[in-house]
Formats: sequence, structure tokens, C-alpha cells
Amino acid sequence: MTAATAAADSGRRGIPFGRFLNIMGAHLDIWRLNLKAVAYNREGSKHVPSLSSGEDQQQSSVPAESTPRPGRRKLPDERQSITHKFSIGGHEGYLTVGLYEDGTPGEIFITMAKEGSTISGLMDSMAVVTSLSLQYGVPLRFLVDKFSHVRFEPSGWTGNSQIPYAKSIMDYIFRWLGAKFLGPEYTVTEAGESPGLRTTESDPQQVLQFAPTAPDAPLCAECGSIMTRNGSCYKCGNCGGTSGCS
Repeated sequence: MTAATAAADSGRRGIPFGRFLNIMGAHLDIWRLNLKAVAYNREGSKHVPSLSSGEDQQQSSVPAESTPRPGRRKLPDERQSITHKFSIGGHEGYLTVGLYEDGTPGEIFITMAKEGSTISGLMDSMAVVTSLSLQYGVPLRFLVDKFSHVRFEPSGWTGNSQIPYAKSIMDYIFRWLGAKFLGPEYTVTEAGESPGLRTTESDPQQVLQFAPTAPDAPLCAECGSIMTRNGSCYKCGNCGGTSGCS
């Protein structure tokens, strides 16, 4: 095949003539070296190329742009702190919060009085995780929303007017942190009612959807429910039975 014929054939196949000459030269080198097999790979078709030029190696040696990593904001050696004593169902404990210069919390310590090694170890581990989360920039609001109203024992009355009942130690600690450093909206009671909320109805009993029952209404002979007056007789609202009149 002549060079002109090869150029025309490469043009029909959509292969640039320069690339075709490289391929033809590679085949001649393979024939001269008496090689048995050869494989071609389009550039970028494989994750790791089998061969690469010096320019590619030089480019690959350039370090890629480093991904941003979170930075830890440690507290100073001497810092302000707040210690809060709490009691949950008779289980007493102490919560110490270390503060940054701006007054935001950066670490917590939880000490449970008269408790076994298991619950003390769990409280210590939770305090370490919370402290590291705060120092690495996790907002306190996310932690409060995550661990508030978590229910497990011990639970019970606390004696704290802002948080009268705690569903667990975690519930009390993070609701207290939220009320102390975020706002009073985190002092919601277990029933979901805040001291600032009031009922919108003056007398909810006035809007009951049940039919009124007479004080002398008999019991249904079929199911035992209290019957309601239906004209001159009584009718059961549960099973539909009547007192005998049609």
C-alpha cells in the first residue's frame, strides 16, 4: 500500500493522517521486532494506561488540589466553665461546660454520683464525643436536636422548673444545653407544652361530637354500652340495638 492510498483509506475511516502514520510505523516496528501480538488503547479509555510519555508522568507527579479538612479549635489552657448539678429520678450528677472566650461551649464533662462503672463510662464517652464535635465545628443546635427527647432509663422528675421531667440523662443534658446557650424554646416539657402556650378553645368539652346521654339511660342488653334516647325509647350507638320500641 502506498502512502497516498493509506492516506485516502485513513480519511475514509475518519482517522487523522498523522495518527495513521504513527499506527503504520508501529506495525512496521512490530514486524521488524518479530512480535506475536500488539494491542491498541484509545487515550483515556482505561483508568491506568499501560504506557505513558514523560509529559504524562510529569503531570501525574504534580499533587492534586488538596481537599479541605476540618480544623479543630482547641480551648485555651485556662478557660471559664459552668458546673450544673442535676437529679433525674433520684440519680444525681454534675455537668461541667468549658467555654471559649466568646462564651460558647467547647467541651463538657459528665460526672454521675453513686453509679456503676458502666453508666459512668458511657457518660464519659458521650462527653468526649460531644466535646470533639463542638471543637471541630459541629453546631450545638444540631446536637441538641439529635439527642433531645431520647428515652431510656434512668428517667423521671428533675426538680428543675425549666425541665421538670427528663426522659433520660441525654435528654436532660442536651435540653439544658439548648436552654442555656440557644434559647428558652428548648425547655419544652414532655407533653409538648411550653409555659408560654395556651389552649385556643375556652372550653374544649363544649365541642364534643358525642351525643349527650341521659343520667337514667339503660345499658344495652347486647353489648352493655350506655344507650341514648331515640324518640320515646333508647338506642345503642355501639351495636345499634334498641330498648324494644320500633
